[in-house]
Amino acid sequence: MTVPSAVASRARTWLLAIRPATLPAAVGPVAVGLAVALADGVFRPVPAIACLAVALLLQIAANLANDLLDFRSGADTAERLGPPRVAQQGLLTERALVVATGIVLGLAGLAGLYLATVGGPIILLLGAAAVGSVLAYTGGPWPYGYHGLGEIFVFVFFGLVAVAGTAYLQIGALGVLAIVAAVPVGALVTAILVVNNLRDIATDRAAGKRTLAVLLGPRATAAEYSLLLGVAFATPVGLLLAGVASAWVLVALLALPLAVPLLREVWAAGDPRRLNPVLGGTARLSLVFALLFAAGIALGGRAAG
Repeated sequence: MTVPSAVASRARTWLLAIRPATLPAAVGPVAVGLAVALADGVFRPVPAIACLAVALLLQIAANLANDLLDFRSGADTAERLGPPRVAQQGLLTERALVVATGIVLGLAGLAGLYLATVGGPIILLLGAAAVGSVLAYTGGPWPYGYHGLGEIFVFVFFGLVAVAGTAYLQIGALGVLAIVAAVPVGALVTAILVVNNLRDIATDRAAGKRTLAVLLGPRATAAEYSLLLGVAFATPVGLLLAGVASAWVLVALLALPLAVPLLREVWAAGDPRRLNPVLGGTARLSLVFALLFAAGIALGGRAAG
């Protein structure tokens, strides 16, 4: 193997560990938070860049840590139904993943320290809680992802905290729009985890990993996925009816055609591997919805102004 091909192979391995397909889950919430600020006539570029950096770095750190910790716990085996994981396949050493996770969290911490100078001690506390959430999902003495609580933490940190926190760091205050706008974004990011856990019910049960999908079973988990998508698409309508946002917010509904085939596949029976494309499709849906929703919020605020 030549040096360039070896470098390319190494880069592909790290990309596999980072899981780029999951990164829309980090971008969408920040975009919506910035849109809330734009609707209020505020945009601060440096805090915006720092918020995006923190969100992306925390998502990457979560992916690296989960790859390692799921392997250590025995949850990832040769029977895995999803995309390959680098620790389970021996593509990267455990030490390499530990070091990489530490570096990524360190970079997120540096950006977070800057944001704490902008938003005050509450941002520092939320940042520390987010880091703890990343590591405790599959690690520590009581990994909450193994006890049916993964969806709650994802909704809170990758939805409510990410959207409302971004808006707060722009505006310096927290309004109704920032909080409500976080709901559909958090719902769709949570739906990514739900379809992942739906696919893995059998292997997770065998490994003693009691996700919410394992506890609920396939049919109820499909209903949970449907409910999350329903909440997401109902929220813009609710914002309009409540007078919190203008009709521009309804542009988010243009993402609905992306949701229909995903729902159909989630409810279909058959090989759980059929859900791998649904996983990527749900991540794309979350990003498209978030960008359309953000555009509607920002344009509505500008029109009102």
